[in-house]
Amino acid sequence: MKVGIIGSGVVGQVLGNGFLQEGHQVKIGTRDTTKPQLVQWEKDNKGGTLGSFEDAAKFGELIVLATAGNVVDEAIEIAGKENFRGKTVIDATNPIAKAPPQHGVLKFFTTLDESLMERTQKLIPEASLVKAFNSVGNASMYKPSFEEGKPTMFICGNDEKAKAAVEDILAAFGWETEDMGSIEAARAIEPLCILWCIPGFLRNQWQHAFKLLKP
Repeated sequence: MKVGIIGSGVVGQVLGNGFLQEGHQVKIGTRDTTKPQLVQWEKDNKGGTLGSFEDAAKFGELIVLATAGNVVDEAIEIAGKENFRGKTVIDATNPIAKAPPQHGVLKFFTTLDESLMERTQKLIPEASLVKAFNSVGNASMYKPSFEEGKPTMFICGNDEKAKAAVEDILAAFGWETEDMGSIEAARAIEPLCILWCIPGFLRNQWQHAFKLLKP
């Protein structure tokens, strides 16, 4: 499969590496293909290439949104909305505000009545968004290892076929999946980022993940 990743930060690179490890082709979209760390990434990763946001969106049969939440709208506009049409889009973004955390608690620029995912879906209505990878640190996104077993990735979206495809990807990446239903569930899933970050900000603990326990 061809995977286009919009966003060239650590999250985009880590997910790109994961897809490459699973035998997919990857193009990372960036505003600057001359960044030394990205040039090195391309050299180190056979099957991985760099390009513009538009290049990545056109290339991808599957697209991953891995930008900062406050620039995702701009990134999609630059990539070209038409290039998302009919495609499954993994939405790994979080609506983190620029304000600093308060007692370890991040601030969001959204409310509990509308998630960033819902806003993004309205921007590209002919794409099938699936929320995933937003509630864990980049170090555990691919093949997480915990004594307690596989951690849980919470997903949501309106397209059942797209969610099934993402669940297969998550299984290959070493996760168990819990489907939380339609896109409105992102109002609950996105704030998991806030909860995940609190131990990091307060105690410098960043190596953890969520797991849903069931009888």
